[in-house]
Amino acid sequence: MKFYSGFSLCKEKNLFEAYIKISEYTVCGFSYGAIKAFKHVKQELDNSNRVDTLQLFSPAFFQTKSDKFKRLQTLSYTKHKEKYLSEFINGCFYPYKHKNIQHSQTSLAELEELLYYEWNLDELKYLEDKGVRIEVYLGGEDKIIDLSSAQELFLEVATVTYIKSANHFLQIN
Repeated sequence: MKFYSGFSLCKEKNLFEAYIKISEYTVCGFSYGAIKAFKHVKQELDNSNRVDTLQLFSPAFFQTKSDKFKRLQTLSYTKHKEKYLSEFINGCFYPYKHKNIQHSQTSLAELEELLYYEWNLDELKYLEDKGVRIEVYLGGEDKIIDLSSAQELFLEVATVTYIKSANHFLQIN
């Protein structure tokens, strides 16, 4: 099993243990890491390698947000990186208490990839056609992503688990 971490994070996999399918043919990703996991699975399939399951935990989904929103995010990050990251993490935990997590180095390029990435339904269907089971987990209290648009898109190709009271980290308390 391979796990890809969210933006500015590392070693948060333990937060998703209740959902992770343990198998050498499973690839998982949280938020920004969901993008990385998806790209990894595509590459594995292109190289004729086996992947059975792709698990996307609160996949980063900003393709419906305005360019103004995205520019404001990058500007805020550039001007006050530490403050931006602190507010971002607090938003990920909202409405519940902040838990200890480890951080990694970040870059503006990573934030831009996260904000400007567009999920492509045809590419997702390609994975599905290759036999990859796609599982998406969304929290009903997630204030980070465009929850309803993400749910609408992924329902076409994935099993979507909607956790009504969960935040971006899929935590319920």
